Amino acid sequence: MVQAMLAGALDCSTQAPLSLANGALQGNLATYIVAQHVGERPGSFSVYWAVREDSPIKTVADIKGKSVGTNVFGSGILGPMFLLLKKHGLDPQNDIKLVETGFPGSEDAIRTGRVDVGVLNQPFAARAEAKGGLRKLFSLADQQPNIVHIMEVCRKEFVDKNPDLVKNYVRDLTAGMKYAVADRTETLKVVNEVIKAPIEVLDTYLLKSNDFAREPGAAPNFAGIQAMFDTYADTGMIKQKLDVSQFRHPSIVAPIE
Repeated sequence: MVQAMLAGALDCSTQAPLSLANGALQGNLATYIVAQHVGERPGSFSVYWAVREDSPIKTVADIKGKSVGTNVFGSGILGPMFLLLKKHGLDPQNDIKLVETGFPGSEDAIRTGRVDVGVLNQPFAARAEAKGGLRKLFSLADQQPNIVHIMEVCRKEFVDKNPDLVKNYVRDLTAGMKYAVADRTETLKVVNEVIKAPIEVLDTYLLKSNDFAREPGAAPNFAGIQAMFDTYADTGMIKQKLDVSQFRHPSIVAPIE
């Protein structure tokens, strides 16, 4: 997404805070954050790491010397996780063996022993919990309760040249979020059609308390995004501090009715 935006092939795209930060710092990608899709807040689902029920690993400190799964190397979820490990006296670079499993294969990696500790995200967490036999060890919320995972961003040049067009786009994103939250039955059908996951599985979490948080009208959680930027700077995942205000347009931002 970042490379396509730098090349001018995309005017807007979904981004995670880390990819947005790297695009800005490494490629001078100038963008506005115009909406937000999913994040975490107290009471919502939080990405977590689990072990087998019979694992001797009981605390975060117990994972020293163990294999720990992640979706991909360099993933944005590793920033808060690394800070949590440091709080428990661990060096994330030397005290664990990081293994790339992907989210879909993480459950199997835990059950088969490919990793001692594996990461679970929805809908894979709901599937794993239904089967049983796994135990949550820690979550991102244990370190940072205010997290943004996926946002919508548009190139500044495009927004500045086409403000009315982008306003209409953001208006549609606002309406789309409202429809999705208001009509869960229809949303289940749409998500089933798009990602091919069975409705029976989606129904166990989608738009329930064990799902990610969705902000009213797709409003960006700028405080949460700033917290993510700070985490990435503190862990060395980005080379310098970033101020989220540079990505905020004064008026073209969700919700727009």
